[in-house]
Amino acid sequence: MTERVVTARSAVDLDAVLGPFLRGAGDPSTRRDASARWWLARRTPDGPGTLALQARPAEGAVLAQAWGPGAGWLLDSVPDLLGEGDDDATFVAHHDLVARGRASHPGWRVPRSRLVLEALVPAIIEQRVTGREAFASFRMLVRQFGEPAPGPAGEDHLMVGPDPRGWAHIPSWAWLKAGVERQRSATVVAAAGRAGRIEECVDLSLEAATARLMALPGVGVWTAAEVAHRALGDADAVSFGDYHVARNTTYALTGEVGDDAALAALLEPYAGHRYRAQRYIAFSGITVPRRGPRRSLPTHLPTRW
Repeated sequence: MTERVVTARSAVDLDAVLGPFLRGAGDPSTRRDASARWWLARRTPDGPGTLALQARPAEGAVLAQAWGPGAGWLLDSVPDLLGEGDDDATFVAHHDLVARGRASHPGWRVPRSRLVLEALVPAIIEQRVTGREAFASFRMLVRQFGEPAPGPAGEDHLMVGPDPRGWAHIPSWAWLKAGVERQRSATVVAAAGRAGRIEECVDLSLEAATARLMALPGVGVWTAAEVAHRALGDADAVSFGDYHVARNTTYALTGEVGDDAALAALLEPYAGHRYRAQRYIAFSGITVPRRGPRRSLPTHLPTRW
């Protein structure tokens, strides 16, 4: 185990920053324990590794510990992962709700994990299904085809997902058993086969990186955005095509339920920071009221993956 104390420019809200990386309560590769320490099992360019992050608010720092061949890479990535490169100097809150979200979550920033395929695969699995279904599929596949995380977390069932070759060689029956139909599994397999080109997105401009991601068959606006605001630190990547985001965001700001077009109009003043505004609005917890029994609805619209 190696460790490093990372001093941030201001207090970091680990739960807010790392929350989007958690794929459901049973995520086998990401975990928050009872002591508020975050554990991330990741496959880095140097090999598998485990990263543990614990906030030290009194010091304005985060304790980072890592295990495995990828330990050094993970420790070097911590500042980016915590959003140290995120610049909100030009951000202006045009709505009171956005201003309140910013004031209540001063420790949130847009993370940049720099692990593109690691963000892309679960995003593909989450296309066109409910979150519960997608999380169960991801959990089953990682547990079956991944490997125990290096260090003590591996003994506690934390898992590193498959490498690109591993994703590409999952048999068709295993995808179907995990609830992933051929179209989504084929997209994952195609992405795994282009892993080298996909990981190069980290070194491209955000515009070029998004274009490269969307050049993959089966990857559209929503999927590219989900990758961009986890792996690339994109503060402007709006989750267009998401069933809940457009409805909840428009309702929170106007009291009326709107579609993607209405969402785009509301977020236009935040150009360059539209995802930032989306998150600040989501922090309010305001959602469209439920009416009647809960139904099984697609998490994302079916035409803009």
